Amino acid sequence: MPWDFWLVFLFLGVVIPWRGHVRLKKLLALPSVDIKEKLALYAVTIGFQWLLAGVVGWRALARGLRIADLGLSPVGLIPVVAGLIGGMAIGGLQWLNLRRIGTMEGPAPDLLRKLANRLLPVSFLEYLPYSALSITAGVCEEFLYRGFALAAMSRSGTPVWLSVVVTSILFGLAHAYQGRAGILSTGLFGVLLALGRLGFGSLVPAMMWHAGLDLAAGAAAPRYLLRDSSENRQEKIITG
Repeated sequence: MPWDFWLVFLFLGVVIPWRGHVRLKKLLALPSVDIKEKLALYAVTIGFQWLLAGVVGWRALARGLRIADLGLSPVGLIPVVAGLIGGMAIGGLQWLNLRRIGTMEGPAPDLLRKLANRLLPVSFLEYLPYSALSITAGVCEEFLYRGFALAAMSRSGTPVWLSVVVTSILFGLAHAYQGRAGILSTGLFGVLLALGRLGFGSLVPAMMWHAGLDLAAGAAAPRYLLRDSSENRQEKIITG
């Protein structure tokens, strides 16, 4: 594997998780995040992801990987339909999962509530740029993990199953700021995304599934995580 490919894998496996951890500590240290800070966070993240995807794409093409190798060839109707149906189904499951978490107590649900309070939109005005962030994550992260990483490992002769496992672990680590449960659930979701990319021969379904999950999270969190958290706090004030 070329040296610059190794640098990309190092960046994905070390720098991205470290960056997420540092940003999380700063966010959790704040008593709250206002709309300007939240929109700035969305804008910076969107710019960073597109920049990273552009640099990685440049190096991939310079090293001889083809558009088809990266899962970016023109697609037919079936992958698009699979992406739409899968995105709606995954989004629905995410909605139900957040509704379930909203009724739970404990360290993991509390962490998700804190993250939702600082990261996810609480109004339609915030949801619009958040939607752009969700689509960006669906496109850029899928290109990085299921496009570039799978193609680079395949070229190096790595077995397909091992490529799926490694890229899914890297994807899980990128979401380490969500805690151990977040790493595990995101890693398992990464396996599904990798299988979709390989099965359809395109990144389009995986991109749509990924975006669907994030869009549903942004819509459901104010209803189930933030609202329930606020109600619980009010109840404690009244009864305490």
